[in-house]
Amino acid sequence: MTETTEKNSCREAEELINFIRKSPTAFHTVSTIKAMLDENGFTQLFEENEWAPAPGNKYYVIRNCSSIIAVSVGSCLQNPSFQITASHSDSPLFKVKENAILKTKEKYARLNTEGYGGMICSSWLDRPLSLAGRAVVKNGSKFESRLFNIDRDLLLIPNVAIHMNRSVNEGTSFNKQTDMLPLFSTSLPSEEDFKKMIADELGVLPEQLYGSDTFLYCRSAPSVWGKDNEFISSPRLDDLQCVFSSLLGFLNGKNEKNINVFACLDNEEVGSGTRQGAASTFLPDVLGRISQAVFREKEGYYRAASSGFMLSCDNAHAVHPNHPEKTDDTNCVYINEGIVLKSHAGQKYTSDAVGMAAFREICKRADVPVQVFANRSDSAGGSTLGNIAMGQISMCCVDVGLPQLAMHSSYETAGVKDTSFMIRAVNEFYNSHFEVSGDSFSV
Repeated sequence: MTETTEKNSCREAEELINFIRKSPTAFHTVSTIKAMLDENGFTQLFEENEWAPAPGNKYYVIRNCSSIIAVSVGSCLQNPSFQITASHSDSPLFKVKENAILKTKEKYARLNTEGYGGMICSSWLDRPLSLAGRAVVKNGSKFESRLFNIDRDLLLIPNVAIHMNRSVNEGTSFNKQTDMLPLFSTSLPSEEDFKKMIADELGVLPEQLYGSDTFLYCRSAPSVWGKDNEFISSPRLDDLQCVFSSLLGFLNGKNEKNINVFACLDNEEVGSGTRQGAASTFLPDVLGRISQAVFREKEGYYRAASSGFMLSCDNAHAVHPNHPEKTDDTNCVYINEGIVLKSHAGQKYTSDAVGMAAFREICKRADVPVQVFANRSDSAGGSTLGNIAMGQISMCCVDVGLPQLAMHSSYETAGVKDTSFMIRAVNEFYNSHFEVSGDSFSV
């Protein structure tokens, strides 16, 4: 790696850290993305309004404040294709229940929470936590969604002392209703006090607050570390590392022959089966309406989709230094050694030979290394949003990601170089033009 490339990697790592700090929940992630799109000359479209997009212009659409799709329409669309990256805005965490206050012997106040997604519970213990989310506020006759983030150390889930749990180092299971509730106060606040705290953060009266989606988030500061500063550790690397790098590749990409699309969708961690998830109509709705306005007939939509290509971008499991036996013998990946192509015979990953060949060519042009991941044959593994999205819009698709350790921990670890690799590859992807004929393609 050249000195210039190393400097770029360090700069992009700091930019990623800044992006993550602004994005404690899926709602905030979308707000951060929106600000970056606004700075780059994109125009917001609203689903309830009539659209009039035109070639040569840039747009974005938000659904539920937690999913966003941005579209850059080329100016020379003679044989266009949709060039799409899809990542997800959510991460495993804890959501606060409506009636939040629990009291212990009239001495402690805890918050009543429930798990969202498959988190590593132990990683949430003894860490500084706080609250952030989306609230619905009544403003005159209107009800408005507003984001809030209580930006201070507010909560903590204390471990049980080893003297009271002698088997803690022999393997401990965690009950989310008893073990994972955060300590909030010794002053025994009421439900009204809790509501007022959020209202104060929003600058409104408590009676204006009609509801909220409130989540715990980990406040441990992101860090670049290692002998050569080669590692980055942070909350929510899965999937904000892919969100950030694919967004930068999208913003820097330019292709007048295509319709370039950046999609960041919510609820991947719980199956994507919501109106803003990959299984919803959000992506085909946006692409269909853009196509109708640009092509003036539906045939253009089907043609652009059939010749289109999607990168499903979600992080992958790196070989664990203490447990290399957990990964496949030959299809295993390492931090800072390149972008991961993910493959699965049962189609938990949507990659096939055609998609993998196309992505390898993209990475070759971008001078970016590629690795291949497959689960051990005796392990179920995870899945992602690629094959779910393909149930709504059919095109060539490949699952890719960046290698990381401790996936679904409250504090995950990945590689500094890999963020740069993904930015370069995605940028090359958006600069390329795919032409598909049957199962053959040129790029």
